[in-house]
Amino acid sequence: MIQLQNLKKQYGSILAVDSISLDIAKGETFGLLGPNGAGKTTTINMIVGIVKPDSGEVRFENKNGDFRFAIGNTPQALAIYEDLTAEENLNFFGKLYNLSGKKLKERVAFALDLVGLESRKKDFAKTFSGGMKRRLNLACAILHDPQILLFDEPTVGVDPQSRNFIFDNIEIMKSEGKTIIYTTHYMEEAERLCDRVAIVDKGNVLALDTVDALISTYGGASVVVAELAHENTETSSLPYEVQGDKIVVETTNPLEVVQKLSACGDTFKSIHINRADLEKVFLNLTGRSLRD
Repeated sequence: MIQLQNLKKQYGSILAVDSISLDIAKGETFGLLGPNGAGKTTTINMIVGIVKPDSGEVRFENKNGDFRFAIGNTPQALAIYEDLTAEENLNFFGKLYNLSGKKLKERVAFALDLVGLESRKKDFAKTFSGGMKRRLNLACAILHDPQILLFDEPTVGVDPQSRNFIFDNIEIMKSEGKTIIYTTHYMEEAERLCDRVAIVDKGNVLALDTVDALISTYGGASVVVAELAHENTETSSLPYEVQGDKIVVETTNPLEVVQKLSACGDTFKSIHINRADLEKVFLNLTGRSLRD
């Protein structure tokens, strides 16, 4: 549905996006992960048309041109008017998308209900909490029933309840076949929501695949930790070295380790498998140094 072909954008001496090419399928939830300054927001802004690429192009259904009416965008910086009520914000944005009359009224009611703000529709946005403002931002993006939804770090600074509410709404849209592009640096969000993930840094795509495939390829070994049931357990019969009251084994085949432990005849207080996750993949690819 969306093709990014060799997109490049430079600001002075800073190369924000370096010839990124991506194909995002219809109905896919596609994650863009990267540290601060990786080029995620610049890429989103080029898709929306806010920023013009220095070279390359964005194509929609294999066509080049203006397809902004097909997009709903929730930018990282809130795009709502705080001196308007929730309902007034939605009416304003709806008119920008050529909605009017009965259709506008229906869509405003739908959007308010979806994000749980129906009871606060007459209240000014400036009286809302951070989570409520994020939800209003989401309502403005879905108002015109777009085919494509862009979420640029939509849960920054929100409380756990609002965060989970946003996730639930995104999953509803996903079930309706919407194409979603989701940028974040919260790994658990990408693991929950995304069909595929591109990890980007310094304007380049470092890796692109499903979450499971990324973990398998770049996550490294799992760690099995078995805690002995008794401190005086005879350790000579155990298949692995004991460290204090625990056995710690780094392995690419954790089930084999568990089977050997189970077969040795000793009892354990607990056995845990600490599987590599997306955060480990992210750090392995982008490094552990702090970013400004």
